[in-house]
Amino acid sequence: MTARPSPGDLLIIDGRASVQFAGDRALTFRVVSACDRPTYEGWVWLTGYVINRRGDATARREIFVQRAGLTAAGSPTARAALGTGKA
Repeated sequence: MTARPSPGDLLIIDGRASVQFAGDRALTFRVVSACDRPTYEGWVWLTGYVINRRGDATARREIFVQRAGLTAAGSPTARAALGTGKA
């Protein structure tokens, strides 16, 4: 995803977005806002909620990620990464 995420977007945040979310640190994230602060090219600060497997928000977080590494949670790539469908 290279477009700026919008409030309400449900994303998979994993090692492609930032090394701090690699492996078992990956999470599903509901975007509340995307910051307009200037930052490194291709990176963005996101505020939102970590979403568990039941769909409940479990923690509010602010994260710094690469836009190109973000995956929409409903996409085939995301389902394959989560082991819930084919890519």
